[in-house]
Amino acid sequence: MPGKVTLVGAGPGDPGLLTRKGLKALERAEVVVYDRLVSPAILALMPEGAEKINVGKQAARHPVPQDQINQILLDKALEGKNVVRLKGGDPFLFGRGGEELELLAEHGIPFEEVPGITSAIAAPAYGGIPVTHRDCCSSLHIITGHQRAGKALDIDFEALVRTKGTLVFLMGVSALPQICQGLLTAGMGPNMPAAVVERGTTPAQRRISATLETLAERAEQAGVESPAVIVVGKVCALAEDFDWFDHLPLKGKTVVVTRPKERSGTLSARLRDLGAEVWEYPCIATLPLDPCPALDDAMERLGDYEWLALTSPAGVDALWRWLEASGKDARALGNVKLAAIGPGTGRELKKYGLKADYVPEVYDAAHLGAGLPAGGNVLILRAEEGSPALTEELARRNIGYDDIATYRTVYENPRSQELREALEGTDGLLVTFTSASTVKGFVSSVGADADFSNMVGMCIGAQTAAEAQKHGIPVKTARAATMDALVELITEGV
Repeated sequence: MPGKVTLVGAGPGDPGLLTRKGLKALERAEVVVYDRLVSPAILALMPEGAEKINVGKQAARHPVPQDQINQILLDKALEGKNVVRLKGGDPFLFGRGGEELELLAEHGIPFEEVPGITSAIAAPAYGGIPVTHRDCCSSLHIITGHQRAGKALDIDFEALVRTKGTLVFLMGVSALPQICQGLLTAGMGPNMPAAVVERGTTPAQRRISATLETLAERAEQAGVESPAVIVVGKVCALAEDFDWFDHLPLKGKTVVVTRPKERSGTLSARLRDLGAEVWEYPCIATLPLDPCPALDDAMERLGDYEWLALTSPAGVDALWRWLEASGKDARALGNVKLAAIGPGTGRELKKYGLKADYVPEVYDAAHLGAGLPAGGNVLILRAEEGSPALTEELARRNIGYDDIATYRTVYENPRSQELREALEGTDGLLVTFTSASTVKGFVSSVGADADFSNMVGMCIGAQTAAEAQKHGIPVKTARAATMDALVELITEGV
């Protein structure tokens, strides 16, 4: 039985502009066939087990010709696979989506199209240009500026000029001089406002504003490259007043997020919303210790403990996995009180309907141990190499405890040349560290002999900062061990 093909518009670059329906289709994909204009942040959403096929089309160079792309979609569907064809922008707006469906229709393959936000509207909007405005125009026209090799542009410039509307040209960077000259020859005024928005909606976006007469020259001087959107019309004069994207506090800054993949999303999304270019580079992963006889024994004797202390969201997950594997739920915790090292761990407890009875004012192991109310034994569930500060404080206060490792932290991407080159080649690189283990994983990835002088480690707490300083990493430390404080530190530090 054949599978299904879903054409998904990935939008113009900002991962936040991927539609919810597009994300749902992508998450269910068994095969993903994608182009070069799809944002790396969106590519990171592909299921780990999916087959990933890069057909990488770009201007004047098609490593995989269109007919072969069509055939790939058909072949994978005939294998019974759920296929997602991931295309930049909208598949049906100069995206050749219709051509890809023709072969599928001929063979009776089920298909669906999920529209995407087109760069024709989004890129100007991120550049401060509304494509329509009541005081400027009453129509919008989207034109392809793509020209076949050796052939002239097939555009009725006189008809476009007569519309007196906003003109948006896609795929027209190489033909920009001909486009501008065609409009001038057709009678459009040389002082008509015009602009090019390069890499629209991404942190690398640039807007080049000019007049119709000077736009081609200005774009050449600026070295504009595709992908870029050309906008011609009175609305372009509004760009300076309406520019919001370039004013975001982290625009132009690159931030590396080193958290485990399953926990990087919230921080990355917040930084992107502030304009940063975010590189998600998980340097650690957490692996549950299973079987874990010590945990089995402690949970069977839970009544012996007054407190159950958790030092990370991963510890909460390990606890819940044990409950589910044992056929139990939160009721099995009985009267034991829950202590969380900070609000992040507290939020993870809330996901399972649990509430922390105690959270220290300062969110680290030492303060958890020093402030945990006395009264009975403590069961600690945490990583294999947990900070000794917690147990040292409990011992100092003569509080009995059992310290049980429920998961192991392992380092991802050992000796990554890609990350090392980014570190050494990017001035002002900001690298977020949310634990001492993320520092160790980062150093393991780039090598202890790397030059750290180009970067600043943005650390969530003093213990994390101390670990970074051991390796000669310049650091700044958040005022509190929370994501809010870390984002605040990054924003204020630029």
